[in-house]
Amino acid sequence: MSDFGFLNTHRAWEDWCGMLLGALIVVSPWFPLREQSIVGNETTILNAVAVGLVVFGISQLEYVALQRWQEFATILAGLWLIASPYALGYSDAGFLRIYHTSLGGVVVLLGILQLWQDWDMSDQDLLRHGQ
Repeated sequence: MSDFGFLNTHRAWEDWCGMLLGALIVVSPWFPLREQSIVGNETTILNAVAVGLVVFGISQLEYVALQRWQEFATILAGLWLIASPYALGYSDAGFLRIYHTSLGGVVVLLGILQLWQDWDMSDQDLLRHGQ
């Protein structure tokens, strides 16, 4: 019988996965685009770099000193990444829109998983994360 107990504990690989997602978001504007180039669209590039750095930085903080606000910030960053193609006007950029929507969804799911894992932990337990 399979035991899903490994999903009940916040593990270090989840933080590394968040760092990888942040790095992928940062480099996403420079991936080859099939339909349309975003060269010259500094707002789109700046948004991707900023959101990627936020996700990367929060994941590093979670790895070092875990706190609940970090999961909320991760979820908000992922939701913004999902909404940003429509809010910033690059929803016609095809692949980049799909890429940001997909990465944002994964970031949101990772944040929800981590929040669920840490919901009942005391502040002392959160501080012991990674040790």
